[in-house]
Amino acid sequence: MTEASGPAAAPNTPPPGCPAHTAHPDAVPLSGLEYQQTPFDLYRSLRSKHGSVAPVLLDGGVPAWLVLGYSEVSYVTAHDELFARDSRRWNQWDNIPADWPLMPFVGYQPSVLFTEGAEHRRRAGVITEALESVDQFELGRECAYIADQLIASFAGRGSAELMSVYTHPLAMRAAVHMVGMPPGAADTEALVEDLRMSLDAAEGDDPVAAYIRVGERVHHLVKERRQNPAADVTSRMLEHPAGLSDEEIVQDLISVIAAAQQPTANWICNALRLLLTDERFALNVSGGRLSVSQALNEVLWLDTPTQNFIGRWAVRDTQLGGRRIRAGDCLVLGLAAANADPQIWPGAQVGSENSAHLSFSNGEHRCPYPAPLLADVIARTAVETLLERLPDLVLAVDPAELTWRPSIWMRGLTALPVQFTPVAQ
Repeated sequence: MTEASGPAAAPNTPPPGCPAHTAHPDAVPLSGLEYQQTPFDLYRSLRSKHGSVAPVLLDGGVPAWLVLGYSEVSYVTAHDELFARDSRRWNQWDNIPADWPLMPFVGYQPSVLFTEGAEHRRRAGVITEALESVDQFELGRECAYIADQLIASFAGRGSAELMSVYTHPLAMRAAVHMVGMPPGAADTEALVEDLRMSLDAAEGDDPVAAYIRVGERVHHLVKERRQNPAADVTSRMLEHPAGLSDEEIVQDLISVIAAAQQPTANWICNALRLLLTDERFALNVSGGRLSVSQALNEVLWLDTPTQNFIGRWAVRDTQLGGRRIRAGDCLVLGLAAANADPQIWPGAQVGSENSAHLSFSNGEHRCPYPAPLLADVIARTAVETLLERLPDLVLAVDPAELTWRPSIWMRGLTALPVQFTPVAQ
């Protein structure tokens, strides 16, 4: 590395040509330990300084807009003609390296996530009808069976770390059950690990390579189900009269599996954390004033597992929240910030029976209608079964010792250690 001629660059100044040179001068990096552990402090700070739409920097100093306001997120997601999903519109592609950590989120794929208009309705319709065919009672029974098996594996020890032995395995097994992947198989376990890596890469992970491996494994599943159909989501998508190609189904199944596994596991975890650390919340549930479904709904307001979603891309120059948004600008949907918007909760007290949160997004690109219902079946069964089998469950550490995963996208604990009276099996 050689020294540049001419005046020395100021410390921490991006090099010429870096996308940070085109960013708003007050843009705030969406990174750092403080943000990862207490994101709502940052949301309040950004809202106080910038209003409902704040300039931010993604990995590598890439500029974007974080949409914080409930009304603004609702507006963006309801107006595809202004804020579209096809990421090829992005005005920053010349500055994005091929191994950019967020490439799995923004790199264009022939997936339902990036389609628009009639094509999106066609693709989303196939997913919706395939998910509608899932028997919720059968799924509930399967989840209860999975939960019983998992609990039996640690109930006799009197202690457990629930993230690794319960919430993530349960959501994973439920997801692969729905799409027809064999539970417990090495390929299935590797798929889940690669999904985690592509959605929420840790230090040393290669999310791009992980995403490629996910595609290869799902492609194998589609090929198998093409030859040997069964009563699962994959087979129903293959048999749908819309006639999706194998590649289209592979891409859309990846979206279905990812949405069913990681967010649902963290939803379960976040609900259990509140039950174990918030006396009001726990008493309302144990006293019957709050059903488990209502408690889970309250968690979506307070600690939604999908914190931020990237994103939308401006179709043309426009205005949003008093900001001038240029054609091709990237907008990050601040779902957690919008759910906590003081404009909709002036008393800072959410309503457990109000389901108008944005945790499943909004508009044509929201989660297909059956998906939230199926996720609720999985999460509710997981929480109810655990509380029934281990009624004296308590946190094994001080609540202040719990730490959140280092992610701006997903909200979930790194670990949830608990203690309970050992149960003989």
